[in-house]
Amino acid sequence: MLKGGGYAIPLIRFKNYDDNWQMIELANIAERVMRKNSNLESTLPLTISAQYGLIDQGEFFNARIASKDICGYYLIRNGEFAYNKSSSDGYPYGTIKRLDRYEKGVLSTLYIVFSLNSAIAQSDYIAAYYDTNYWHKEIVKRAAEGARNHGLLNISADDFFDTLLAMPKDKEEQQAIGNYFIKVDELINKESEKLTKTCTMKQSLLQKMFT
Repeated sequence: MLKGGGYAIPLIRFKNYDDNWQMIELANIAERVMRKNSNLESTLPLTISAQYGLIDQGEFFNARIASKDICGYYLIRNGEFAYNKSSSDGYPYGTIKRLDRYEKGVLSTLYIVFSLNSAIAQSDYIAAYYDTNYWHKEIVKRAAEGARNHGLLNISADDFFDTLLAMPKDKEEQQAIGNYFIKVDELINKESEKLTKTCTMKQSLLQKMFT
């Protein structure tokens, strides 16, 4: 029996779905990943960006900040998730992202890494859910109030996996929601590319016209 408590009723739904969503413990749909990079299976240190997700440190910081010896780092594989407990501007309770850009990479053991039970939880839905701030209240309940260690929220892995999240029981509804937000992200990326090209064109015209 899945552990949880209560139910959730979304304000908008896709057609043909009307069951209440369940409030379920993360521990019931996910498993902690603690595999180490002992055999140097990956030499790609990652960081979490709220905008870009899990991304190469060198690309994001234009520098490597990981230790030279990354054998003791966690090895994360494509499709797995990681929680960065460090707060940043606009993200006071940290960030949870899925590894999409690379086949694998390594993360500091300060991160909490987990994989999903695909029989229960649809990955695209969970990725979209953690792009919201609805999971923040669960972190607030469990993190020691006002306690931080070098900017990290004081929440244990056990407490993190005790957090509840709202989820449709029907995996088809989960998939429909996940697919919808993938399309929205694709639209945002296309519009961003158009904006970048237009800005570049403007700068080029300004330089040529006012020379």
